[in-house]
Amino acid sequence: MKNAPTTPLAERMRPRSLDAYAGQDHLLEKGASLRKSLDAGVLPSMILWGPPGVGKTTLALLLAEKLKRPFHTLSAISSGVKDVREVIKKAQNQGMFDRGGALLFIDEIHRFSKAQQDSLLGAVEKGVVTLIGATTENPSFEVISALLSRTQVYTLKPLEKEQLVALLKNAMKSDEYLSELSIELKEVDALLRVSGGDARKLLTLFELVVNTFSPEEKIIITNDKVLAIAQENIASYDKNGEQHYDIISAFIKSIRGSDPNAAVYWLARMIEGGEDPKFIARRLIIAASEDIGLANPTALIMANNTFQAVNTIGFPEARIILSQCTIYLANSPKGNASYIAINEAQDIVRKTGDLPVPLSLRNAPTRLMKDLDYGKDYKYSHDYPENFVAQPFMPTDLEGKNFFKAGSSKKEQDVASNLKARWKGKY
Repeated sequence: MKNAPTTPLAERMRPRSLDAYAGQDHLLEKGASLRKSLDAGVLPSMILWGPPGVGKTTLALLLAEKLKRPFHTLSAISSGVKDVREVIKKAQNQGMFDRGGALLFIDEIHRFSKAQQDSLLGAVEKGVVTLIGATTENPSFEVISALLSRTQVYTLKPLEKEQLVALLKNAMKSDEYLSELSIELKEVDALLRVSGGDARKLLTLFELVVNTFSPEEKIIITNDKVLAIAQENIASYDKNGEQHYDIISAFIKSIRGSDPNAAVYWLARMIEGGEDPKFIARRLIIAASEDIGLANPTALIMANNTFQAVNTIGFPEARIILSQCTIYLANSPKGNASYIAINEAQDIVRKTGDLPVPLSLRNAPTRLMKDLDYGKDYKYSHDYPENFVAQPFMPTDLEGKNFFKAGSSKKEQDVASNLKARWKGKY
């Protein structure tokens, strides 16, 4: 029996040809967009966008091999503008100008600054290099428009369960070391769940589990064994990535939709993913005003107190406080009259510009201002019964314009009734 290899299984199983590449049929099958470019021998600069472990780096390597192009690689984490320029200069010196020249692969291109991305433009536009950028983030937000307009975005899909299981079985059969072991893949659910669809993580975890057995014994892969080795199932969650925004969106929409079960689930996803509790608490404050508002003014007090408590307590106990507030807001009456009112008011301001403040509302600290009728005819509300007297407060051109429109909640209806009674039908 051979000793366990030092090269990781994921690297040993990296496909050496496009025929062995798993997934992404929508790009690589006959007639697909990327396949057509390959068959024509003309490859556009591109951004490969997809979740971790779906084969972005491998695909870039295989494209270079398929077209017999020089291949240069940079990591956005450790490379700067100087590194980019050196690679471009190297490609120019090689004289590789025909049919797109050398391929330049930049991993995690979303981490490049604007200046770093700008440094690529000339070489990409002139065809000195064909850029292949890999990212887990939405290129619309993370790649500058000038570079995005010069590239084709290809979206890589997560691998299906069947494809992931096939990768495991292929490793057991094809890997020189694993093929000599007696392995029974009895259960796969835990492997798939812990790896979260990441093929690289899947193979790494599988190898870790296998290596806990003696090479001479029967290796039986079960869910319990996998979970015991993995220690804990870390939820797939990128605090700085697109999933970060997707999950917080699902969280807020669940609260808005009055589903406390779903809201707590998405809350748990964020907590397990290591999200900053203060970020969650801030979003609860926004929801308390935007989606509940006057329908239950106590919600804002609850959310603000939650933020203060979370800031004081911290994890792990803060999860209980966040859960309490989440459930409260999800079960609260809903109303967005305040949200609609400020949106409409801002829209009017943008359309009408700086309308003059009525003279009666202007401050008159000097004699000249008084002579110009600043403050004239203003009525001090506290001098009147119930501290109210009807008088104009809007710019003349907007007099009679109503921004507050009560929703169906009882408290918003009560507010509307009070306004109508006070303003004699104005509202």
